[in-house]
Amino acid sequence: MAEIAAVQRESPPAPSPSLSPAIALHGLWREFGDRAVLRDVTVELADGETLAVLGPNGAGKTTLLRVLATLLRPTAGEVSVLGCALPRQAWKARGRIGYLGHEPLLYRDLTCAENLRFQARLHGLAGDAAARIPELLDRVRMSRWADELVRSLSAGMVQRLAVCRAVLHEPDLLLLDEPRSHLDPEAAGLVEPLIGAGPGRTRVVVTHEIEAALAEDDRVLALRAGGTVAYQGPASGLSAGDARAIYRGGP
Repeated sequence: MAEIAAVQRESPPAPSPSLSPAIALHGLWREFGDRAVLRDVTVELADGETLAVLGPNGAGKTTLLRVLATLLRPTAGEVSVLGCALPRQAWKARGRIGYLGHEPLLYRDLTCAENLRFQARLHGLAGDAAARIPELLDRVRMSRWADELVRSLSAGMVQRLAVCRAVLHEPDLLLLDEPRSHLDPEAAGLVEPLIGAGPGRTRVVVTHEIEAALAEDDRVLALRAGGTVAYQGPASGLSAGDARAIYRGGP
């Protein structure tokens, strides 16, 4: 684990003066009452990169995503998302973020199509949304259930619909909390072109798929139980063995 400590002591390279990071966290703390869930988290992510967030249950991964999504206010520290200082400029960032969390954020008593039309109105989408909704449903093979109530769908089908909701407005930033939850391998393959890594696509992905994250993503933030940073840096700088040690409570 000496390599982890060594990487943490290195100063991050200075960002290009002409490019601001898509995400910049400096000394982020988030507390619930007298319990700290995130402690002094500092990380930056460039536009077009993917940050994988690893760590055991209770490490604050979902809380971090909710702060970035403007759903929670930071207790202390500086948070910038897409050039917007949070929470002061949260209103400017919200419409540019696609958030896929543990809750699908869908109305169970509306149909699939009605949910997406409602989301389109929330984002102020014009006529283009009318064509994009059936296209998205077709891409995740949900067209035949377009007029079914969400409450009648399986968990995997709800997750596919939630993916459509998250990308409907073509966001600049995707915040994905275990996006393959409830998906069988075929369904995971269907949503991958919509939320997977791609040219110019900026993502923060909470995942427990260690090998995939280290192989496919640009940067890694590994959190210990209790919300302290065990590692942050290039994915190539963390081995799968050291990542597993963090899950076991190693240094």
